[in-house]
Amino acid sequence: MDYTLITDPADAGRALDGIAPVYESVFAEPPYHEGPRDLAMFLETYQREHKSPGFRLALAHAAGGELVGFAYGLPLTSSTGWWDGFLDTTPAKDFTREDGQRTFVVKELAVLADQRGQGVGRRLHAELLDGITAQRATLTVRPEAPAAGWYERLGYELVGHTQPWDGAPVYRSLVKPLRT
Repeated sequence: MDYTLITDPADAGRALDGIAPVYESVFAEPPYHEGPRDLAMFLETYQREHKSPGFRLALAHAAGGELVGFAYGLPLTSSTGWWDGFLDTTPAKDFTREDGQRTFVVKELAVLADQRGQGVGRRLHAELLDGITAQRATLTVRPEAPAAGWYERLGYELVGHTQPWDGAPVYRSLVKPLRT
């Protein structure tokens, strides 16, 4: 397996053609059952986010060159709505304060089904966070997704449950300290 970290916006933009089929394959599976509309939303969001300061993309290629997984994320800005929409808690203002450096959000992490259980996701996650100076990492995950327990084993802790937009599924919002 070959792992690559991309931080250049132009290179990250060019990587989208390879990422899209992996995203589509992984998130068509249960419990997500995503379709063309969800893929279009992902593509639109990625096109905007990959140009953001601090954006990072980790790729995993099999020996033959096939892309088998990716992870991407970026720092939360002071104007983020990331900490909005909790259903069961109201995090303290100090907890939700962002400045573009405090928190790095892992927006997506996807590994093709036939490559799971081999450490690809763990390595992508490590590559993505390696060298960042943020105090903490955050992400959301569907409670019924197999990855929910996996993130806890990586050291993420529950903040609460959120529904980021009307009609969205409920997600577990997790945070992992990186620096003290």
